Amino acid sequence: MATISTRPEKKIKEVSFSWEGKDRSGKAVKGEMRAAGAIIVTSTLRRQGIRVTKVTKTKSSGTIKAKDITLFTRQLATMMKSGVPLLQAFDIVGKGHSNRAVSKLLMDIKLDVETGSSLANAFRKYPLYFDSLYCNLVAAGEAAGILDNLLDRLATYKEKIQAIKGKIKSALFYPLSIIVVAFIITAVIMIFVIPSFKELFEGFGADLPAPTLLVMAISDFFVDYWWAIFGGIGASLYTFFYIWKRSATMQRIMDRLALRLPIFGEVIRKATIARWSRTLSTMFAAGVPLVEALESVAGAAGNHVYYDATKKIQLEVSTGNSLVDAMTQTNVFPSMVLQMVAIGEESGSLDSMLSKIADFFEAEVDNAVEALSSLMEPLIMVVLGTLIGGMVIAMYLPIFKMGQVV
Repeated sequence: MATISTRPEKKIKEVSFSWEGKDRSGKAVKGEMRAAGAIIVTSTLRRQGIRVTKVTKTKSSGTIKAKDITLFTRQLATMMKSGVPLLQAFDIVGKGHSNRAVSKLLMDIKLDVETGSSLANAFRKYPLYFDSLYCNLVAAGEAAGILDNLLDRLATYKEKIQAIKGKIKSALFYPLSIIVVAFIITAVIMIFVIPSFKELFEGFGADLPAPTLLVMAISDFFVDYWWAIFGGIGASLYTFFYIWKRSATMQRIMDRLALRLPIFGEVIRKATIARWSRTLSTMFAAGVPLVEALESVAGAAGNHVYYDATKKIQLEVSTGNSLVDAMTQTNVFPSMVLQMVAIGEESGSLDSMLSKIADFFEAEVDNAVEALSSLMEPLIMVVLGTLIGGMVIAMYLPIFKMGQVV
C-alpha cells in the first residue's frame, strides 16, 4: 500500500551569482542572479540566448540596519504621496541605494508584489527586517486604501524610535568608554611603569610608605597574571553576552536591573514608556483593534518588564476591562500616564493622548541625557584624576621621604 510522506521538502538555499556573457548579436552583457548553483545560472541564461563566459559567487554586500529600513520607509512614503506608482517607487529606491544588500532585499520584495502578493505579505517574508507592527500597519493601509498615509505615519514612528534609541545608547556609551580607557591606562602603568620605580626603590635602604607598597603589590599581580586578568575579563564578557542573547530568563533579570540602576534606570524607564506609548498610538490611529495592537506593542517595548506587563494588559482588555484599569494593575506606569489614558478613553481620543504621552517622555529623555552629559564630564575627570593621581603620588612618596632625610 502506497503511503504519502508528510515530511516537508528540504528548501534549497539560493545564493547570488554575478555573470558575464554575450547575447545572440555578440554584444557583451552581464548581471546578477540568485540560484542554487552556477550550473543553474548557466542553463537559465542559455535558454535566454546568452552564451555565458564567466559565473562567480557574489560575496556578501553588507548588512541591513534599522536605519536603512527607516530611510526606505520615508522614501517610499514620500514617493507614494507624490503619486509615484508602488512598483516604480521600489525601482527608484532599490536601484539608487548605496547598500547592495538593501537593493537586493527591495528587488526581491518588488518581485513578490509583481507576482500577485500583497505588500504586507511580501514584507512578512522578511521578519528580520519588518516586524509584525510594520506588517500590520501596511496591511491596514492596503485594506483601507490609505497606504501612503500609513507609510508616512510609520516612517515618523520609526524615526522617533530610532532617535530615542540613539540618545539612550549615547548616554550609556560615554561612561562605559571612559571606564574601558581608564582600565587600559591603569593596566599599562601597572605593567610597564611601576616596575621601573620598583627597581629604583630596591636600593632605597628604608621602609617604603604603605601606599607605595600597596601599588607595587598590585603591579606585581598585574605583571605575573596579566594574561589571566585580560583572559578572564574577555571570557566573562563573552559568556555573559552569549547567555544573555539566548536566555529569556537572563534577559528578564538584566531588564529589571537596568530599570533599577541609579540615574540611568530612570532614563531607560522613560524611554521605554515613550516607545510603548508611541507604538500603541500609531497602531490605534491606524485602526488596528486594541487587543491586536497590544500584541505588537509588547514586542516593540524593548524591555521584558514592559513586555510581560503588556501581555497582562492584553489579557485583561480581551476579557472586557478598560485599558486604564489593566495598566493600573501592572504597577509599571506612572500616575500621569494612567490619568492621560483615562482621559483619552473617556473622550474617545486615545491615540492623541498616547501621542502626547510619547512626546512628553521623549522630551524628558532629551533633558535627562543632556543633564547626564553635563554631570558625567566633571565626575569622570574626578575619578580619573583620583585614580591616576593616586598612583603617581604613591610612587613619588619615597622620593619625597628621601629628600627629607637628605
